[in-house]
Amino acid sequence: MITTWRRWTALPAFPALTTLAAMGLLVAFVIASNSGDPLALARLGDRYWLGDPQGGEGYDGQFNYYIALQPDPKLVAPKLDVPAYRYQRILLPMMARYLSLGMPALIPWVLALIGVLSHVVGTWLVARLLESWHVSPAYALSYGLWIGFGLGVRLDLPEPLAYALVAGALWAEMRSKSWLSWVLFSLALFAKEVTAPFVAAAGLAALSERRWKDVAGLALIGALPYVVFQAWLWRVFGAPGIGSGGAMATPFEIVPLMGLWRIGAESMLYLAAMIIVFGPSIVLPAAWGIWSAMIKIREKQINVVVLSLLLNALLIMFLPFSTFRETGGLLRFACGLVMAVILFAARYRMRRVLNYSLFWLVLNVFLFKTGNL
Repeated sequence: MITTWRRWTALPAFPALTTLAAMGLLVAFVIASNSGDPLALARLGDRYWLGDPQGGEGYDGQFNYYIALQPDPKLVAPKLDVPAYRYQRILLPMMARYLSLGMPALIPWVLALIGVLSHVVGTWLVARLLESWHVSPAYALSYGLWIGFGLGVRLDLPEPLAYALVAGALWAEMRSKSWLSWVLFSLALFAKEVTAPFVAAAGLAALSERRWKDVAGLALIGALPYVVFQAWLWRVFGAPGIGSGGAMATPFEIVPLMGLWRIGAESMLYLAAMIIVFGPSIVLPAAWGIWSAMIKIREKQINVVVLSLLLNALLIMFLPFSTFRETGGLLRFACGLVMAVILFAARYRMRRVLNYSLFWLVLNVFLFKTGNL
C-alpha cells in the first residue's frame, strides 16, 4: 500500500487532482453558503453594480463579471473603478462571455469553472515541469494550494488562468514549440499584466543566448499585441491600463520595502503583524530569490527560470503601499514569486527549498478570514 501511494504521488496527476478537489470544494462551499448563487464568488458591490455612491465597494472579481456581461468599453466603463486598468485584463471575461454563449445566467457559472479548471491545468503543467527536472511532481502542491490562487478561484479573479498560461508557455518552450510559447505568453499578458516578468525573462534569456528567432517571436507575437492594446485603451479610456492598482492605489515605491514600512505610519501593531506573517513567507523568499538568481547569473547560468525568479522577487521589494496593506492583494501578487521559487528550486534540485515551500500551505488560514468564505 505504501508503494502504491508513493507511485501515485510521483505522478503529475496527484497535485492536479488534489488541487481540483480543494478548489472544487471551495467553490461549492461558497455557492452553497449563499443559497446557490454563483455571483457570491464575484462579490458585487452596490457602488458599481447599482451606481450607488454610498454602496459597498465589493471586490475585484465583480469587474470581470461586468465586462463579460457587457464588453462594450463605453457602456461598461461606469461600472469599473479604473476602467482602463480593469479592461486590460480582457481574456477572462471574454472567455466567460463566449463559453456561456452570451447568456447572462451562465456567465457566473462559467467564470467559476474557468477559475477551477485553469488552475488545475496550471498545477499539472508545473508538475510536468518538475518531473522533467527529475523532481517529485508532488511539490507542485505548493503551487496548486497557494493561498493567492485559492483567493483567485474563490473571487473570480484571473490569476489562475494567467499563470496557467505562463506554465504552458514554459512547457512549450522546453518542448521546442516556440510559436506556441509566444502565443501563450501573449495570452498570459491579456489575462493579467503581472505575468510580464515571465515574458520579459523569456525575452532576456533568448537575447543572452542570441536566439534571435525567439527574441523576434516574443517581441512581435508575445509583447507587441499587448502594447497595441494598451495604446487602444489609452485612446478609448484616456489612460493606459498599466498601473499599480485600482481605486485608491498608490504608486510603486523607489525604496525597497518602503510600501511595507509605510504601514507603520497608520498602525505599528498592524505593521508588526504583517512582518511576522509575511516577513518569512514573502519578503524573505523574495530576498533569497534575488540573491540566488544573482549567484546563477554570476555563474553565467542565464535562463528563463533564473531571470523569472530575479524579476518577480525584485517586484516584491518595490510593491506599493496599497498592495502591502491589503492582505488579499499581497497574497495574489505573490503568485508569480511562488511559481518562480518552485521552478527555480526544482531546476537546480534544491530539495530543502522545495520542502520549505510546503509551509506556504499554512497561509490558507486566510481563506477562513471573516468575509473570504
